[in-house]
Amino acid sequence: MRTKILRAVIAVTLLGTAIALAAPEIFRAPLKLRDVGAGLWAEPFKGVTTNGEVVPGLFALAQTGVTTEPARKAAAAFAASLSDAQRKKTLFPVDDEEWRRWDNRHFATRQGTGFFEMSEAQRKLALDLLRESLSAKGLQQTRDVMNLNGTLGELTGNFGEYSEWFYWITIMGEPSATRPWGWQLDGHHAIINYFVLGDQVVMTPVFMGSEPVRADSGRFKGTVVLQAEQDKGLALMKTLNAAQQASARIRKDKAGEDLLSAAYKDNLVLDYAGIRAAELSDAQKMLLLAVIEEYVANMKSGQARVRMAEVRRHLDETRFGWIGGTEADGVFYYRIQSPVILIEFDHQRPIALARSDTPTRNHIHTMVRTPNGNDYGRDLLRQHHLHQKH
Repeated sequence: MRTKILRAVIAVTLLGTAIALAAPEIFRAPLKLRDVGAGLWAEPFKGVTTNGEVVPGLFALAQTGVTTEPARKAAAAFAASLSDAQRKKTLFPVDDEEWRRWDNRHFATRQGTGFFEMSEAQRKLALDLLRESLSAKGLQQTRDVMNLNGTLGELTGNFGEYSEWFYWITIMGEPSATRPWGWQLDGHHAIINYFVLGDQVVMTPVFMGSEPVRADSGRFKGTVVLQAEQDKGLALMKTLNAAQQASARIRKDKAGEDLLSAAYKDNLVLDYAGIRAAELSDAQKMLLLAVIEEYVANMKSGQARVRMAEVRRHLDETRFGWIGGTEADGVFYYRIQSPVILIEFDHQRPIALARSDTPTRNHIHTMVRTPNGNDYGRDLLRQHHLHQKH
């Protein structure tokens, strides 16, 4: 009997210790947040361009026939759950510059309500908003990136900076069936900007990344991200013949960081580089579209079909550029760019884990943008305002 009691005491003690260790990373507010400076987004928004001039007429107000009602209801339910204090830091006008203040780094000051400070009911409503806005794949990837941030906390022991709950939600505009609105997820390695106008959706900028890209131990053991994006990009490059690869190469050697369009790069001027899709075979074009769809498919399937149709209209103008090698375990960067989409994939150098200047497959950054003024749905919003005046 005394042995059973002793075992029970030990079990309870161990459980209490586990809870005590887990609690800080789940419920403690993040430490060392700092304002990066308003000057980084003070320049009026123009959008990503190739030469500083926006190509007009690429985007149009239209009926897509794809409902956005589930996302609207989920956003309204989340907004209704907020306290007065939470509302003040979470709800913004639809044309507010708050859209542009996202930061994929872990230390940036955030607006919105953080998952770590939400009640259990609010956290469920926030996850419902993601679920009703994203595809199953997109939701899974977002949650996996968030969870791997928890793994990073476990690996570093730094639960004041890394947690699966250090992510913030903001709502822009009032969720409506007819008026423009949107939401934003902001946090380390996971940024989603989601603009809605009627049944049109613009889901950019989107940043997805992770360090590490897989959890070999801990609470999220078995979680892996961004492997399809990596492998499909490499498979496409390896189908190119020598002349095509030479045309695709932006640079031979892979640097520590090559991603160009991340935080505070809304007005990036980035000329085309790489091989034109018009120079690819039909089979290679299909592979290129498969790479693009890997990113676009994070949207609900109906919205993804609309987006891919937009991409296909400009396929021959699309460029595929490459930096690095093509070895099975090599590191590289690739860029896909057209008038209506910009995708970047980059193997990064280690930052939080064994800092080094040498890029690794264990730290990946990806970026998706809508060039020529339609990130955050800005061009659709501009047209909406013009239409309202007439």
